[in-house]
Formats: sequence, structure tokens, C-alpha cells
Amino acid sequence: MKIGCVKEIKNNEYRVGLTPDNVRAYIAAGHHVYIEMGAGIGSGFTDNEYVDAGASLIDNAADVWHLVDMMVKVKEPLECEYPLFRNGLILYTYLHLAADKQQTDALLKGKVNAVAYETLQEKDRSLPLLAPMSQIAGRLSIQEGAKYLEKKFGGEGILLAGVPGTPKANVVILGGGTVGMNACKIAVGMGANVTILDISLKRLEELDNMFGAHIQTLVSNDSNVERVLKDADLVIGSVLIPGGSTPKLFKQKYLKEMKDGAVFVDVAIDQGGCGESSHVTTHDDPVYKLDGVVHYCVGNMPGAVPRTSTIALTNATVKYGLEIAAAGLEEACRKSEVIRSGVNTYAGKLTNRNVAAAHGYEFTELQELI
Repeated sequence: MKIGCVKEIKNNEYRVGLTPDNVRAYIAAGHHVYIEMGAGIGSGFTDNEYVDAGASLIDNAADVWHLVDMMVKVKEPLECEYPLFRNGLILYTYLHLAADKQQTDALLKGKVNAVAYETLQEKDRSLPLLAPMSQIAGRLSIQEGAKYLEKKFGGEGILLAGVPGTPKANVVILGGGTVGMNACKIAVGMGANVTILDISLKRLEELDNMFGAHIQTLVSNDSNVERVLKDADLVIGSVLIPGGSTPKLFKQKYLKEMKDGAVFVDVAIDQGGCGESSHVTTHDDPVYKLDGVVHYCVGNMPGAVPRTSTIALTNATVKYGLEIAAAGLEEACRKSEVIRSGVNTYAGKLTNRNVAAAHGYEFTELQELI
């Protein structure tokens, strides 16, 4: 199979879909790999490293798109890339279609066979291609939140850990999944007062066993959320429904009850966000203030640490990419329900139930198409 990778063009996105080590793995399996010149520079990988690994360098992204059978990316294609879609192309990347009707329509119209990292689910219901970026985003959320609590950025001017004789910051984490747990780990490590909420009592028990007396666990409901937000200095939104739109747990009416200069980091923004007051921002212009609350809603948070993010992501994605390349997408899906779970669009049909529900579109079982 011909495998391609192009330079990411989203705002301040420096990750890359394939590392030189990934190229070696594909080449060793008998495939051909085509890399756009400069694709890996942002993550610290030179063109020479890709050539040494066996890749062919192409100086034009459009030529890579037209040449390959499977395009491996990090982020979703932007509108300027939609004309490069074509019937039967396999697109293997993050898509987040529930929050992006325009891209969904473009993939369906182009009859692209799109495999989304964020919906590929293992038999134990884990999300192996989302997990590494969730870990990074969770840890970054505290780092970024601490920065925007500084007065010069519009925050209330409070140090997360405090010092002897001063109050520590109150950190509230909405959602106890991979993002929430990693945010909790960093917040506890920095010495903040941490409250984490989740709808699952089993998950709260697990978190309590992990962190013990260092955190407060609460069942996530409107009353508890509203109560803890009144005293919160930093709020992390880390709610996820695989492939689906995120529930709006952070209500706009809560803003007026919160501290002036409190910070809300909506890590769920890729899936539409868990805040009613959230809208996507970029690394160039990451925050806005509404009713006194600083909102940080960057849609590609891990792009800020591309070297770490690229290696962590591709460590996970290459395994499934090799399975698709070895058998072809159709046969790989017949053999593996895990690969099948990642397919969001196929031959002009929507094959992910949550995405279909988000847009009110017809859902088609992939098995009926392959």
C-alpha cells in the first residue's frame, strides 16, 4: 500500500502523523511511504531522517494526497484540503466529526473512507489512540490554567500551590477519565486543593484509591457542579462521549456566581466543548473573558508540545495503521471489530452512530457496506 503523510496546517500545529521510526515499520512490512518535505520539522524530525528510513520525499502536499492509498495525519483536514478528497482514499487521523458538520459533509461527498483515532475502541472499551493525547492535554490543562491565573493574563492573580500562610488554589475537574485523572495528578503534585466530579461511582472509588486524602470526589450533578464552581479558581472540563457531542455541564449561568478572574480550561472543545460559553480558540489567541471568567478553549492543546505529543501518538497509531495497510481497510474491518470501530465514513455513508446522531444523519452499519 502507498502510505502518505503531509505537513499539518492547522494553527500552531507542529505534530506530524509519522515519525522516521514509523516509516521504517511500514517499509519493513513491504509498503511505500511518501512524506511532504518539511512535514516533521516542527516535531524535530528532519527530511534526511525520513529519507534514511526509506521514505520518498514529495515537495507538494497535493501530490502526496493524489498519490497515496492511505493518508496518515494528526488533525482533521481543513477546508482548503477538501478538494483533495477522493473516492476510496483512506484517511487515518483525528476527525472529531460530531462538532464539525462541514467536514462530515465533505468526507461523505468525497466518499473518503475515514478512520478516526478518537473512536477506535479496544475490546475493553479503552480508546488507545485518544489516550496518549488525553494524557498530555490533561497535564497541560493545569500548566496552562496556572499560567492564565496570573494577573497579566486576566486571572485573579493566585499561585496554584500558594505558599505558607496563604490559601492554595481550588481546582475543580469535571470528568474523571484519562484527561481528568492526568489533570488531577498534576494539580495534586502542585499542591492545589482538588475536587473531581464524575457520574460513575466506580470511577470515583478508583480515583479515591489513587489519590486518597489529597482530593475530594463528588458525584457529578447540576447541584454539586454549581456549588463547587462558586469557590473554584481553576476549572478543567474533561468530559467525553466517544465520537459524540459533549454534554454541556458548565452552564453559562454559573459564570456570574464564580470568582472574577477564575479560569476555565475546556479540554473537551474538540468535541464541541462541555461549556455553554465555550468556543474554539487557537494557540495564537488562546483565551477570552466572559462575565469575569477567563476561558481557554484551544482545539489542539497537545500541539504546543509536539515532540512529546508526536512520539506518544504515533507509538499508538502505527500498530493499527500497519493492520489496515497489510489487509486493506475492508479486510481489516472484517477481521477486527477494533479497526471497524474507528471507521466514521465509508463510501459516502456515515458509519458512526454517535456522529450520525449529532448531525441528524442516517446511520449505516459498516458490515452492510463491506
